[in-house]
Amino acid sequence: MRPLDGITVVSIEQAVAAPFATRQLADLGARVIKIERPGGGDFARRYDESVDGQASYFVWLNRSKESLALDLKDQRGRAVLDELLAEADVFVQNLAPGAAARMGLDAESLDNGKLIVCDVSGFGSSGSWSQRKAYDLLVQCQTGLVSLTGGEEPAKVGVSIADISAGMYAYSGILSALYLRATTGEARSVEVSLFDSLAEWVSQPAHFTRHTGTQPQRAGASHPTIAPYGPFTAADGKQVLLAVQNDREWAALCGRFLGDTGLTGDERFATNSARVRHRDELDGIIADRFACLDSEEAGKLLDEIGIANAGLNSVAEFLQHPALTERGRWRDIGIPGSVVPSLLPPAILSGVDPRMDPVPDVGDHSGTILAELGRNQEEIGELRAQGVI
Repeated sequence: MRPLDGITVVSIEQAVAAPFATRQLADLGARVIKIERPGGGDFARRYDESVDGQASYFVWLNRSKESLALDLKDQRGRAVLDELLAEADVFVQNLAPGAAARMGLDAESLDNGKLIVCDVSGFGSSGSWSQRKAYDLLVQCQTGLVSLTGGEEPAKVGVSIADISAGMYAYSGILSALYLRATTGEARSVEVSLFDSLAEWVSQPAHFTRHTGTQPQRAGASHPTIAPYGPFTAADGKQVLLAVQNDREWAALCGRFLGDTGLTGDERFATNSARVRHRDELDGIIADRFACLDSEEAGKLLDEIGIANAGLNSVAEFLQHPALTERGRWRDIGIPGSVVPSLLPPAILSGVDPRMDPVPDVGDHSGTILAELGRNQEEIGELRAQGVI
């Protein structure tokens, strides 16, 4: 048995944020019915064709779901949706600003005492920014994250971090609402925005900037406010990142790796703040030492003295990481026309095998779902022929 067995989620979702939230609900056993446009479906299906003809984003975000193709502009299609929502536990949507309210799919319109409605938006439902479109990179820019990332030039984060953060908060918000309903009988709505979610994640540099008057400087692959914490090139040309978190580790690095205990008393490096101010001088000293060791020797020595370190992996190297392969973290899943490896969910629940069912093609489950709602095969065939499903 899985924790969300028996829970039904209906989702009008696209792109990343909402699909990420609902996929995690499906991992825990929820039945997730994904409403898609007849024909094309979720536009994320066409981001690329890299996974045996399927989009990498879509394969990542949509396993274990049922796809119902439904034209919601047709009264018959909307009637099907209303029937599903009458029996569902959760409804999730990340439609364009204002669209859910216009369609009567907002929390107030759908309040039936049981249904938990989760709205995922760009900038929230109130304020002058509420009607603006919000894509991941736009939100990275608006929260200041791009100004914090990169080296000489600002850079975006290499994954859809605004969408991912919103998906995580939608997921945890829905779980909280389900728990509240189970304990009190009250069904509360959940509202999550990409902006609020990523704003939470940049709170540390926000606090730093508010109270110092200066934001952390971009530091490339180094940490902007901790030193030494960044990559160094070994004699064999490979890069090794080391991270010193406290004065004890700094003393160990000086004595046993750099061979200069006097550095601990040097006022330029006596505290972390001082080391950050004198980062260039400090990095030069450490770089000279790395130039005398190959990457394996450097890593082994750092391990011996208890200094955290790691090679800078490519994605291809990550795919073969022993922390994944040795622990059986890959599981084959079906996709339209193929089978591919996919990572198990990060949260490991004792005695619970996560759901890892196939990624659906557009409308794969339309006939089955409509039959469950009492439509006969003739009606289903007519709806399909007329493009309603």
